[in-house]
Amino acid sequence: MTNNINSNLFEQAMSVFIKNDYEGSVGLLNQIIGQEPDHKLAVTTRGVAELRMNRPDAAIESFNRSIEIDPSYARAFHLRGLALESKGDNRAALDDFNRAIELNPQYGAAYHSRGTLYAKMGQVDLATSDIQEVTRLTNVNIETFANENNVWRSNQLRVEDMLESEMNR
Repeated sequence: MTNNINSNLFEQAMSVFIKNDYEGSVGLLNQIIGQEPDHKLAVTTRGVAELRMNRPDAAIESFNRSIEIDPSYARAFHLRGLALESKGDNRAALDDFNRAIELNPQYGAAYHSRGTLYAKMGQVDLATSDIQEVTRLTNVNIETFANENNVWRSNQLRVEDMLESEMNR
């Protein structure tokens, strides 16, 4: 029963979050976390809401908790890196971006964040390399989407042909 209630609460929290009511979202997320402390998505989303409200310390606490729940959660490292960067702790932010990429080498947003930080730190060659990787990953994703769409379209055309031949009998 709790999971169903938490599922509904999470939907409400996301609905409120999307409307930029981060305070309201945090309140709902805290209810979920109170009942289910290891609800990784609720904890992480709370961190994002805190970051959007310019509360980086609270955000970092939430991302730390997400990492405790799942030490292989690349997104939590990336987000914590953003919170650390907002506080001016570029070295720690860079460490988190590196960890996110290590955990998920296809995580384009982490490359983008790291590249932006490198540029800010005056490390142009490293920034350029990361932005090139973002471009490469974007192209791979576009190509994958196009291929998947082509397969879907081919299958749909086959089904339509079959239906048409069945109807013409």
